[in-house]
Amino acid sequence: MRSTGDVVTAKSELGNNWLLLFAASMGVICSSIVLPFYSIGALVVPITTEFGWSRAEFQLNLLFSTGAGVITSPIVGWLLERVGVRRIALSGLVGLTVALIIASQADGEIWLFYLAYTAMAVLGAGTIPVTWTRAVNAAFSQQRGLALGIMLSGTGICAIVIPQYAVWLVESFGWRIAYLGLAALPLLLAGPFVYLFFRPRELADADEVPDAPATGFTVSEAVAGYRFWVLLLSIFFVYIVMSGIITNLIPALTDQGIDAQLAATAISVLGVSVIAGRLIVGYLVDHYWAPGVAAVAISFSVFASLIFLGEPGFLLACVAAALLGFAAGAELDLMSFLAAKYFGLLHYAKIYSLLYAALAAGTGLAPSLFAYVFDTTGTYESGFVLAAFSFGISCLLLLALGRYPLSFATRVAPG
Repeated sequence: MRSTGDVVTAKSELGNNWLLLFAASMGVICSSIVLPFYSIGALVVPITTEFGWSRAEFQLNLLFSTGAGVITSPIVGWLLERVGVRRIALSGLVGLTVALIIASQADGEIWLFYLAYTAMAVLGAGTIPVTWTRAVNAAFSQQRGLALGIMLSGTGICAIVIPQYAVWLVESFGWRIAYLGLAALPLLLAGPFVYLFFRPRELADADEVPDAPATGFTVSEAVAGYRFWVLLLSIFFVYIVMSGIITNLIPALTDQGIDAQLAATAISVLGVSVIAGRLIVGYLVDHYWAPGVAAVAISFSVFASLIFLGEPGFLLACVAAALLGFAAGAELDLMSFLAAKYFGLLHYAKIYSLLYAALAAGTGLAPSLFAYVFDTTGTYESGFVLAAFSFGISCLLLLALGRYPLSFATRVAPG
């Protein structure tokens, strides 16, 4: 049971840092990993219809986007410790806006779309989760899990709003204006909040907790241990199928005769569930063994995959989307929490960036793989079977993480 002092400290953390938390959440909503991901489903059909491409060809955009992220994320982790979190975040928001504008100008040459999505990862690299989670991890200790859950709920908000927004823009003005409408968000929505309120303390100048300097493993120490690879593989097995389902859900449901706006509503239900997953899981990991909590949450996605396998109607598809969203709400949150818990904060940005590379690889490969399954078989069934197995493997891997380390390496932040 927590002492009264611990409760007061926790309340002080939230009270002192709520503006930082809000600004970071806005940054997550308009990040290069979230905004292109949740908008592409609304763009697949109109663009492939206009240019005569296959869905797999167009969905390769995310491979270029997140594939570039595999390369840029370690660089961002390195820059955060040298340039500063705030500067990297602001430059990333501006860069993502520029990249989305480039996409709006693409014509019938598909390589121009690939170039635009690569630019989203490169120019918008400063908006990836390591930027926002590093700031929150440094500011919170007593309620770190809950704080990460609140902040990363931005992905759920994006899932609720962006598909509806993108579908409305496409149907009202066309896909080019849709890209411009998306381009306005990082600069005009997130930009002012991040500029005014995202002022994190730098870890080199701040303590991990009020009375103790930041400690943790070096990158080489973390990579040498089995837990790093267990966590990395669990992340990969989730996102190699999670991303495939989410990005193909709108076309999959419309193929069954469900209206595009209703299909976008199913994604919005997923987004609500992502928020619930973030907050519930974030609260639970502050009190219980985090890998066990994550394994239970991700097991919900096994049932979701089996429901989608049966080509459900709209209402049952919403139930499956809710189950999938709760699981999605667990993994990204837990990746941040577990990286800090098992490897410490001293080199958190670099270690998290390497783990994020696994997420980016899975996110980049999955959409085109699922679309390829459809292009070759005329159905997504094989993809949903693969998803059920992959989610199950991730659950087992998480349980292999074992106890939290009793101590880290003796290195501490310079002070």
